[in-house]
Amino acid sequence: MNEFSLQKAIETRGEARKKGMVFALTNGCFDILHAGHAFSLNKASELGDMLFVGLNSDKSVKEIKGNQRPINSQDLRAYLLNSLEAVNGVFIFETQNLAKEILLLEPDIYVKSDDYSYETINAEEREALRKVGAQVQFVPLMKDLSSSLIIEKMKGQSI
Repeated sequence: MNEFSLQKAIETRGEARKKGMVFALTNGCFDILHAGHAFSLNKASELGDMLFVGLNSDKSVKEIKGNQRPINSQDLRAYLLNSLEAVNGVFIFETQNLAKEILLLEPDIYVKSDDYSYETINAEEREALRKVGAQVQFVPLMKDLSSSLIIEKMKGQSI
C-alpha cells in the first residue's frame, strides 16, 4: 500500500476516532515548500490532536497552476510534508477539490489559510463539510510568500 494513500488516512482516522482524538484536515499543492507553508501547518496542527494533509497530485497541480507546474513531483512533496513534525500523515488526491475525501475521512476540523473565507471554499467541499459536521477553521497566512512568487523571483535571477 502506498504510504501516502487515502486508505492509510482512513485507517488512521478510524484509530483516532476510537481514541477520542480530534482529527484535523487541510489540503494544498505545496509545490515548493517554504516557511509560509510550515507556519500555516504548525498553526493547523494546534487545532487538533492529529493533522492530515491532502496533497494535490501532479495532474491536479498542472490543472490548477498550469503546464509548468508542479516543480516538485507529488512523491517529493508528500515526503517533505510527511517529514514535518506538525503533520501526522499525507495522502495524494487527483481532483481539484477534496469533497470525496472529506466525506470518507469525516474530519472534526477542516483547516484553510485565511486568504479563504467560508464562502470562497469550493461549494462541493462546503457541502461535504456540512454533511460530516466538520468545524471550519482559518489559520494565518504569511503575506507575500508563495511558491508562485518564489518561482517568479527565481526566473528573474540567473542561477
